[in-house]
Amino acid sequence: MSEPNPPPIRHIARAIVLDPQDRILLIAYASVHAKGPDGEPLRFWFMPGGGLEPGEDHVTACRRELGEEIGRDDVEIGPQVAVCDGPFHLFRQSRDARECYFLVRLPDDRIDTSRLAETEDNPVIGTRWWPLAELRASGERVEPAGLADLAADLAAGTIPTRPHVLTWHDH
Repeated sequence: MSEPNPPPIRHIARAIVLDPQDRILLIAYASVHAKGPDGEPLRFWFMPGGGLEPGEDHVTACRRELGEEIGRDDVEIGPQVAVCDGPFHLFRQSRDARECYFLVRLPDDRIDTSRLAETEDNPVIGTRWWPLAELRASGERVEPAGLADLAADLAAGTIPTRPHVLTWHDH
């Protein structure tokens, strides 16, 4: 059954950012809609990235977003390694997200998040470099489902021949 008022389609480019220690960079957000078990806003972790602007392709948008969110527009955007499509309701503006994920390997762990909060329309809690084993064992909510496992494969050098299909957690 379809939603009575489906959310608008939004094309999005995100980066699976790994540092030389194979840690993944994630941004923590507080959902403005969903509550956690403690009744507080649900906290979830997401990759840097965002919507395509008019005339942009996914790689250009990914590079721009990395500059805006983590101060790194100087990096090579690697191959597209995953997609995730479907309604996403944790952000202030629900959307029918059409997300493409690109591998980005930084030569160091230097980031500048001074502009991150001003570019987001959702409450940003912070950023963290996560060791992959710790992230997988943490029980933290990471969107989309399966991201930690995919990142571990990428860190091990396994690049999918076609983009891996990920799905959102149930909201």
